[in-house]
Amino acid sequence: MATEATQLLPTKPQYEQPNGRGYKLVAVSAVIFLVLLCTVVVNTGGDVVAINHQLLHSSSVDDQSKNSVFPTSFLWGAATSAYQIEGGANDGGRGPSIWDTQSRDNCNGESGGVADDHFHKWQEDVYLMEQMRLKAYRFSISWSRILPNGTAAVGDESGDARYSKTKGINYDGILYYNNLIDSLLESGIEPFITLYHWDLPQSLQDRYGGWEDRSIIEDFARYARICFQFFGDRVKYWITINEAWTVSVHGYEEGSKAPGFVGEDVGGTGRPYLVGHHLLLAHARAVDVYRSEGYEHWYRRGGDNETGLIGIANSGDYRFPLNPDIKGDVKAATRAMEFQLGWFSDPIWRGDYPKSMRERLGKRLPQFTRQEKKLLRGSSDFLGLNHYSSAVASEPTSPPIYGGYWADQFVNVTDDPSWTKSFMGWNIAPDGAREMLLWIDRRYNHPLVFVTENGMAANEPDLEHSLHDEDRIEYLEGYIRGFSQALSEGAKLGGYFAWSLLDNFEWGYGFSKRFGLIHVNYTTLVRTPKASADWYRMVIESNGGSIPP
Repeated sequence: MATEATQLLPTKPQYEQPNGRGYKLVAVSAVIFLVLLCTVVVNTGGDVVAINHQLLHSSSVDDQSKNSVFPTSFLWGAATSAYQIEGGANDGGRGPSIWDTQSRDNCNGESGGVADDHFHKWQEDVYLMEQMRLKAYRFSISWSRILPNGTAAVGDESGDARYSKTKGINYDGILYYNNLIDSLLESGIEPFITLYHWDLPQSLQDRYGGWEDRSIIEDFARYARICFQFFGDRVKYWITINEAWTVSVHGYEEGSKAPGFVGEDVGGTGRPYLVGHHLLLAHARAVDVYRSEGYEHWYRRGGDNETGLIGIANSGDYRFPLNPDIKGDVKAATRAMEFQLGWFSDPIWRGDYPKSMRERLGKRLPQFTRQEKKLLRGSSDFLGLNHYSSAVASEPTSPPIYGGYWADQFVNVTDDPSWTKSFMGWNIAPDGAREMLLWIDRRYNHPLVFVTENGMAANEPDLEHSLHDEDRIEYLEGYIRGFSQALSEGAKLGGYFAWSLLDNFEWGYGFSKRFGLIHVNYTTLVRTPKASADWYRMVIESNGGSIPP
């Protein structure tokens, strides 16, 4: 539903220049086959746009594209989440979320209250995506921006919130996302929407304990229905839940993520597993709404025979067995992956939790009813994979001296000494990208996969270091190569989303960790593309062919 506001042309952004260094305009003849690293300056009626560009002759791109193993329909994108970039916490009718609460006494004293101010600067950011040649943009909807109190009067298929003002819905929030979606489509960028990326409305946490209570299942379904009604005619790709594992373990065991409960399962309460159970059932119920109420057929941009797709995004770190010839180490590596990715993928693709979880957790792991199993199995058209790192796994030689989730796995996790680490302290192991995709392909019978997050935080103490992020380029190149190898070996991969489009609020770390392809000055909110942004543009233009095999 385009409005007058959606017809506005994106504003051209301003950029910082490190150490006052100027930029030069470089013209490239259509017959030159050289690749020239340069910077472009464009005067736009007083605004100056300075974008680092690697200018390529079109025939060079064509030659590289011929070497690509990626299909022509492959979606190259970048990803963000609402609380990490939107800001505007008190603007546009948004209600508070559990992350507004979590950040008051945590997160280095910082919060996502302003973040990158994407709420006010979205046009500028869409322009940057267009300059990067993104084919898709993955972002999340803030539940509390749509439903400030978490719920609305409309609750079932008999009510369509588009045609009457409905109590509880924030129509300013609807307009904001409508404008963003329309602008993306006008720029040739496919919106890839996540319904839940950790920012539960605080009202639901206060009312009944959020994800600990079964009430959350139907409230999530009602919220999803409203999003399908308002945006489903233009949005082809939907993700229900982002990283249910992180919500369950980091939110209800380690306390590093909202709502910040610590050690809740040390006494054997099973609380993280109950939360995970409700997350899975909420996912299944939202998918049921999408399919049974016909919203998958609302998508019309692709023609009458094309429907929308819906899936889930799960965490997946690969585990290499310490000694592949020792059966205990192989089992330990598999068990570790079952306790992470398998926890939230097996019920969807195999009908129940992994056998290893059932054996080790007993009654602490909830049971699905027959109807719930039926609702869950096949409830994803694709698997979203958030993959950053890998580790080495081995069978412990003695019982753990601690309790909780990590003891439940009964796995020793170590590093390969040859691996380097990111600024987050995570292992950089591109071979794990290939192995993770192949493990998924074998275990779940060749599902469609989208890499919905992959990236690294680098040590960027100042703008100069940020703009020359060769370590990030090396990381992304290695991981994309790993994914391409799995694709060549038969895995079914439909797209790749770099994390993240922008530097942003990195949860408990505040603004101290930068993952972005685009630098953000958190004081002035000026955006400046890094070298990795230009490198990624070349990858997209060559459909991955610019990456050496």
